[in-house]
Amino acid sequence: MRVAIDAMGGDRAPTATVEGAVLATGENIASRLVLVGDKEALEAELKKHSDSSGIEIVHASQTVEMHESPAESLRKKRDSSIVRAVKLLKEGEVDAVISAGNTGAFVAAATLYARTLEGVHRPGIAAPLPNPSGGRSLLIDVGANIYCKPLHLVHYGIMAASYARHVFGISEPKVGLLNIGEETEKGNVLVKETNALFAKTNLNFVGNVEGQDVYRGVADVFVAEGFVGNTILKVSEGLGEMLLSFLKHWFTDAGAMEDKAVRGALGALFSMVDYAEYGGAPLLGISGLCIICHGRSDAKAILNAVRVATRYTSEGVHDEIATLISSFDGESSAKATGKEIPRV
Repeated sequence: MRVAIDAMGGDRAPTATVEGAVLATGENIASRLVLVGDKEALEAELKKHSDSSGIEIVHASQTVEMHESPAESLRKKRDSSIVRAVKLLKEGEVDAVISAGNTGAFVAAATLYARTLEGVHRPGIAAPLPNPSGGRSLLIDVGANIYCKPLHLVHYGIMAASYARHVFGISEPKVGLLNIGEETEKGNVLVKETNALFAKTNLNFVGNVEGQDVYRGVADVFVAEGFVGNTILKVSEGLGEMLLSFLKHWFTDAGAMEDKAVRGALGALFSMVDYAEYGGAPLLGISGLCIICHGRSDAKAILNAVRVATRYTSEGVHDEIATLISSFDGESSAKATGKEIPRV
């Protein structure tokens, strides 16, 4: 397993990215681990650790900041750590790229340089979410593509189901299509066309699902266009932070934090909603694995991202996705559903 890390990406980079890489080498997760970024800065960080052997550095003279336009960054910063890392993937030097940096720039670089799998028109970001059973579900797409066609959404369902099966260990993932109601006649033209197209797949498609179903375990994979998916993700993050803060203050004021059982229960709850536990969100549909980490990722999040990359590769998810996409005659099926959604 060969992994490249955009060591300059994220609010805590390069300290957190380097520490995460050191933790990963300590567990012998990857056979080759490459930090991409400013060589001088990365060498200084590595010196803080007693054992950083086995970690390589690929110098990149530029860094894409979080506020920068993806298109502008690709044009003006061709030697950025994001671009250099993705080019290692394109050239077959690594099997996966991890970045906690500018998501838009990462998606754009992956699409431009690594390209999409044959048959995949748009890549999608699959964000892991907690579910009532204590496991995980996937929400796809959360921002890579806000102008979708039915075929794009069906591809998301196919790819995310494969990921959930192998990485999360769900034998037959249930796939749901996010809509404003469960009935097939509800929703806009895009959702109606997509529902009909999903019915032509071999997926365990449970039909339309609503927003409240995301945390009820109704499905294992929730499919939505990027605008809707990103909104759900951001609302979930904000609500989760508010509730956890409220609980912490309430138990502290009540003096309950001294109780071992209460601390344990709160710790389990924090762990369930902690993005660092999930190892990032895969950008599915790219010729190679790209994992998008939260901008606030710490060393633990980077370590878990490397773990996920290893699981993905060892389970052969990439090859299965390519096979499933190529075997699904989506173009003919999409035309059979009726009017095709125009690209905006």
